[in-house]
Amino acid sequence: MPHYRQVGEVPRKRHTQFRQPDGSLYAEELMGEEGFNYDSALLYHRHLPTELVAIEPVDSEVQESTPNHPLLPRHFRTHELKTGGDAVSGRHLMMLNEDCRISYAAVGETSPLTKNAMGDEMVFVESGSARLESTFGALDVGPGDYVIVPASTIHRWVVDKGETVRMLILETRAHIGPPRRYLSRNGQLLEHAPYCERDIRAPSEPLLADDTEVDVLVRTRSGVSRYVYANHPFDVVGWDGCLYPWALSIRDFEPITGRIHQPPPVHQTFEAPNLVVCSFVPRLFDYHPEAIPAPYNHSNVDSDEVLFYVEGNFMSRKGSGIEAGSVSLHPGGHTHGPQPGSVEATIGAKGTEEYAVMIDTFRPLELGPGARDSEDEAYAWTWLEGR
Repeated sequence: MPHYRQVGEVPRKRHTQFRQPDGSLYAEELMGEEGFNYDSALLYHRHLPTELVAIEPVDSEVQESTPNHPLLPRHFRTHELKTGGDAVSGRHLMMLNEDCRISYAAVGETSPLTKNAMGDEMVFVESGSARLESTFGALDVGPGDYVIVPASTIHRWVVDKGETVRMLILETRAHIGPPRRYLSRNGQLLEHAPYCERDIRAPSEPLLADDTEVDVLVRTRSGVSRYVYANHPFDVVGWDGCLYPWALSIRDFEPITGRIHQPPPVHQTFEAPNLVVCSFVPRLFDYHPEAIPAPYNHSNVDSDEVLFYVEGNFMSRKGSGIEAGSVSLHPGGHTHGPQPGSVEATIGAKGTEEYAVMIDTFRPLELGPGARDSEDEAYAWTWLEGR
């Protein structure tokens, strides 16, 4: 995240002596993106973060994907997928391409310690509450929260007994952040941005553990490895910088409206290489006297459009079978729009109360097992009037 934070104890000057009560030095760890040319954080460990007892491969199930062929618009009912497991092993892979993986999970267990060494993750919490614990501290999250976990952050998702947490998970091959047009030259969110630094939550104090020989699962493009650390990685007494896990509630996203229907970029919330994330939230409809609030028919020439329907009355999808927990895929090359009758029905309406998350990818998405296990095969024909 572009603004600076300091948590716990740090010395006045970086890369200078900072000693523990017993006189030994705290161990510095500089965690930085794109070499030394982008955001970073400097963490101070009680123990060397390089002390490894063992490294071994982990057998992991290969989740095969298939192209979207023939080229169909698709609807997936995520609430029909199997529940259980944790936020790492319990993921149902829905879609993927060279830049990202989109999964859904409904979990009731605490995950093992893990880090994704391929890129940032965005977890959107549909329902339930959890705690993200990491080397940076703890962050409590709940329904409507976007949670950004930077690449290679050692973390786990803690779920209370009896709780079920439903989440949409976006894994990237790079880094996620606010759209560049919302940022000043020095990285401050500007006045026209739909959220600001006050809306962002991050760990506020260290999280310390004293265990020894601790397993951490590390995922790379080659597969999953198990690192066994001599000491628990949650031994950071302080850190500072501009790189850390953070959360933003979709309910703090302030919609941008106009006299006539505004295009999807006004809903943009995050960007990553070759994809964008948008938030659809309750908002007043367009106020031109002859405005048509429903979106117009459109063809995604250069992108695949994924919509996750979270809550509310999805006005343009009435009659299509879309409901809370649905995921739709409208691929590039396919013209789509409101369901028959939706356009007339919205004229004169004052606003909408829906919540939805959209992910637009600029390379085609293939279908994973979670998509095949939850598909509504009738969806492609729901635009036929009178049928």
